[in-house]
Amino acid sequence: MDVTRDKALRCICVKSRSAVDLLHGLATTRSIRRYTDDPVDPDDLRSILWYAGRAPSGSNRQPFRFLVLRDGPDARRAKSLLGDAFRSGWNAKREADGYRPSRFADSMQRYVDRFESIPVVILVCLDRYREPDPTEGASVYPACQNLLLAARAHGYGGAMTMWHLGVESELRELLGIPSNVGLSACITLGVPEGSHGPVRRKPLDEIVFDDRWEAPADWVDGSTEEPQ
Repeated sequence: MDVTRDKALRCICVKSRSAVDLLHGLATTRSIRRYTDDPVDPDDLRSILWYAGRAPSGSNRQPFRFLVLRDGPDARRAKSLLGDAFRSGWNAKREADGYRPSRFADSMQRYVDRFESIPVVILVCLDRYREPDPTEGASVYPACQNLLLAARAHGYGGAMTMWHLGVESELRELLGIPSNVGLSACITLGVPEGSHGPVRRKPLDEIVFDDRWEAPADWVDGSTEEPQ
């Protein structure tokens, strides 16, 4: 693989829409679970995490932390633990929710089966300054969205998951994560096999109420097209 050429092509894609127009990126960035074997360029990864770190947080405390798993010895062991957890999580979800054979189910199966080969896995953590609270996600999940959008702008794709919680205690011991740090999300990252967008989402008139619960908003319609 010509890494320089691959990076140049991604840069062309980024610049072709002014680094992916913000609103277009919001409308078309989807979860990417199928990756090539190409690595994530360290300069790109640094940029992605820089933008993730610009996310807002309560009192601007910036409690989010990014534990990046690439190809180091501990990272490989952690990916092995995560692979087992993801396969177990998908098997349980598939049976409980009654998933039938489909493109989505096939994609999920491939995702978990090949987890150990995913180029970059990021544990997004919360360095707590108080006892765990149901609202604490407000100070970490905006950073996750920033990360996914920045990855899109650089020509990569990612997916945010929670199946890492199945091996949380093992990850803490292996990676030296203190007890006051929450493991808020696990984001996988790589060069997509395929592309982003368009996404299938509910029309606005099904999710927006006006004045009171379930009262229709007469200023929205049922269109699923991206606004111009």
